Amino acid sequence: MWKRLAKSSKTPRLIIALFVLEFGATVAALALFGIASPDTYRTALWQDGSNNNFNSDPATVLYAYANYRTPPRTPFVWSTFVTGLNVVVSVFSMFVMLVKIVANVMDLLWPIFSLIIHTIVAAAWCVSIYGQAGPDYSDPKYPSPSPWFITKPCSVAFDPSNIHGCQMLKGGFAVSVVMLSIFVTHIGLALYSLKKPSNSKHLRQSSSESELEKYNSVGLQQMWELPPTPKAPKTPSSPRFPMTPRTLAFNTLGGKIPRAQTKNA
Repeated sequence: MWKRLAKSSKTPRLIIALFVLEFGATVAALALFGIASPDTYRTALWQDGSNNNFNSDPATVLYAYANYRTPPRTPFVWSTFVTGLNVVVSVFSMFVMLVKIVANVMDLLWPIFSLIIHTIVAAAWCVSIYGQAGPDYSDPKYPSPSPWFITKPCSVAFDPSNIHGCQMLKGGFAVSVVMLSIFVTHIGLALYSLKKPSNSKHLRQSSSESELEKYNSVGLQQMWELPPTPKAPKTPSSPRFPMTPRTLAFNTLGGKIPRAQTKNA
């Protein structure tokens, strides 16, 4: 199966490695982001970073509502949209991988289609990575270019119970980077295949050329000519012309006796 998946590529071993790595990373992304959805760790880590003065305070929104003021915009990195987006991108990646397998088996995943599909998925992972590592400038006193669970070790958590959540989100970010690297590699291979024909095409072309040369050397007339029938060996006792019972009867009625019978008589 894996050989068939890699048959149109000039680097089949790399294609096989990418498919295996993509499958494992996609399953890991589905597990990590599925557990983190919808708000298993996000708000807790946001508050933990605020306690350590790493980022803004999530309670600012509640204070704004309590004082009848316009609440500040929730930073993109701490929004529910990013959490849902990570799950959607993971599911979409799994769907694309299954479609690619079927398309390869049916010889439909041409380099141009591979380039389009992998570019779309890579763009989705770029948005996901930006959302996970985005800035938090909602509080000017504590600006955060990136969330603390990515830039700092999890041991600095204010609450030890948030260490596990920090590890989960850090692992999800690492898997996202791996997924983006895989799809970027697929894009590079698709561009390389568009630039130069694959080995299978060269093999088909060389085989057709060899068959054409063989056909020209033999010639059309000789190809359709029937082989000659072998001649029966001659023996001294056998007559020049074959004798049949009907020939013998006609010769007897006509008074002609074959030499063989005359000698016997």
